[in-house]
Amino acid sequence: QVQLVESGGGLVQPGGSLKLSCAASGSIVMIYSMGWYRQAPGNQRELVAGITDDSSTNYADSVKGRFTISRDNAKNTVSLQMNSLKPEDTAVYYCYADMITRATLRRSVYWGQGTQVTVSS
Repeated sequence: QVQLVESGGGLVQPGGSLKLSCAASGSIVMIYSMGWYRQAPGNQRELVAGITDDSSTNYADSVKGRFTISRDNAKNTVSLQMNSLKPEDTAVYYCYADMITRATLRRSVYWGQGTQVTVSS
């Protein structure tokens, strides 16, 4: 059984910083890309940032220059350093991993349970 467990969400004032982390565990054969989506109330889930197994990254335009994604392939973890946070960054942040597991031997996207980030004074 494969799990993605997130940590690091919380309440922060505008201009502040938070770091989200996500660890994938279980019978994993290979992880291609990992990253983060977010969903605010009434909005669709949107990609925040992603990173491939060779460390290529992509970011939503709204977070470029403020957020940094990183990955530890040996530990199957991905992190998102969020700086200069704005109220519009408030959302539930979901970790994802595009990977092959021993159970299915198929490439699929797995999701974490989500962590709340609230930016407010």
